Amino acid sequence: MSMFCYQCEQTARGIGCTTRGVCGKDETTAALLDLLVAITKEISSAAEQAASNGVHDEKIDDFVLRALFATVTNVDFDPERIAALIHESADIRRRARCLIQMDQAGKEALGCEVDLSSAEEPSIETLVEAGRAHSIERRRDRLGATAVGLQELILYGLKGAASYAHHAFLLGKKDPKLFADFHRSLAFLATESTEVALLLDEALRVGKINYRAMELLDEAHTETFGNPEPTSVRITPIEGKAILVSGHDLKDLETLLEQTEGRDIHVYTHGEMLPGLAYPGLKKYPHLAGNYGGAWQDQRREFDEFPGAILMTTNCIQEPKDSYQDRIFTTGLVAWPGVRHIGEGKDFTPVIEAALAEEGFAAALPERRIMIGFAADAVLSVADKVVEAVRAGKIRHFFLIGGCDGAKSGRNYFTELALQVPDDCVILTLACGKYRFNKMEFGEIDGIPRLLDVGQCNDAYSAIRIVQALAEAFRCGVNELPLSLVLSWFEQKAVAILLTLLSLGIKGMRVGPSLPAFFTEDLLEVLADQFNLTPISDPEHDIRAMLGKKWAAKVPY
Repeated sequence: MSMFCYQCEQTARGIGCTTRGVCGKDETTAALLDLLVAITKEISSAAEQAASNGVHDEKIDDFVLRALFATVTNVDFDPERIAALIHESADIRRRARCLIQMDQAGKEALGCEVDLSSAEEPSIETLVEAGRAHSIERRRDRLGATAVGLQELILYGLKGAASYAHHAFLLGKKDPKLFADFHRSLAFLATESTEVALLLDEALRVGKINYRAMELLDEAHTETFGNPEPTSVRITPIEGKAILVSGHDLKDLETLLEQTEGRDIHVYTHGEMLPGLAYPGLKKYPHLAGNYGGAWQDQRREFDEFPGAILMTTNCIQEPKDSYQDRIFTTGLVAWPGVRHIGEGKDFTPVIEAALAEEGFAAALPERRIMIGFAADAVLSVADKVVEAVRAGKIRHFFLIGGCDGAKSGRNYFTELALQVPDDCVILTLACGKYRFNKMEFGEIDGIPRLLDVGQCNDAYSAIRIVQALAEAFRCGVNELPLSLVLSWFEQKAVAILLTLLSLGIKGMRVGPSLPAFFTEDLLEVLADQFNLTPISDPEHDIRAMLGKKWAAKVPY
């Protein structure tokens, strides 16, 4: 038995994981995830046919988002839970095929309920054997490395977009057109096209899908929790019992805060949950004490040292150490075998009990704080000050340095880059890559912080709004601004964001620390030619090149 996976940046030898994933995924899990993806393509193919008759089914939409999100790196490592999704897919696939036979008028009368309660569910061994037929290696043998690399680029973009759309869905934000776009792209993948031009066009369409998914999630977050505000956040713990919340799901954080009110427990954010501390609807809870630790790859050390309970709400989980196995919990789609899972009812009583059973922090550490909360509305509210500072020559250039963090060597580049950015330049940052430098002092320019933390990875939507507003203020295109984008990638959300930026026509981006293993030389040549996509090199060299970029903006005097 073997596997092949190259969907993340840390893949073995930069080629692909073939026996056990660097993430901890084993051969059984890999085969099950391959099968789940293949079935999801079939489901969407049927759903897309039904859409041509003007019908769709929200249960199908919900399943496709969950299935794609479950296959993202560091989400679901539990074969039993993945198998349960595959068993559920049998019902969903029949529902989708049933829809093809219906028209809009007959939908309600006919219905499409399928009862599989008496059906015999295949064993995990049977599912694994079926999954092997859909491996990347087998498809590369049939279709060629470049075509499959482009197919995977599309798929990974869809996985990233699905994660954002899923969070929006849970908060009640649903867009039938967005779901139809997911189905159409997955149906396209099911055709196994090898036409490079068609595949590239589809990849850019996925970028637009992700833009809409991020927009929808932004609406869901701001309508639910309010607009993020510039906020001073404590990054050292205080005395008392504690719960650490990691991942991305702000709704889970809110639910936990509600259930821990009056329990004398301090709640801390970790990793990509840090931006939650800037939302009025969340920071109103006095026991939301601050942020603890850094990015996901340091969790085994940080969780080991944390004297309380830990809740993983989405992707980013690593194999737990024995030292905290009995006090870490998962919820939503994230899972690890042997780790207690909080189900759909979101009753976090076991998490609370585990926190109360632990010692907690014996004493507060000396107070340290950082500033967060510079999402689009916050920055655009002082856009006139930014424009004036540029007009006065006080701000020379903008650098967007953001993306995923990771453990692979070479990521010190992003720390060095940020530190070498000249004092008359502003840095925008987002996602967990910011932990490479977000606790350092960068100062201000006329009261404008030189480091503006925009938020989570999905808040690339906010960053895009900020950049578009600057282009409008200076009456130029985005590519004509004194702006440089340097992106660190790790998993499929970063791929989705890259495709979004490319779909918006943004050129000259730098990507690192290494390029995706699924990027063949042919594909790299095309992207370099059309979009001037460039690998990172040396920080000093890159800054010199970026600052040498001609500014074509028309400064409004």
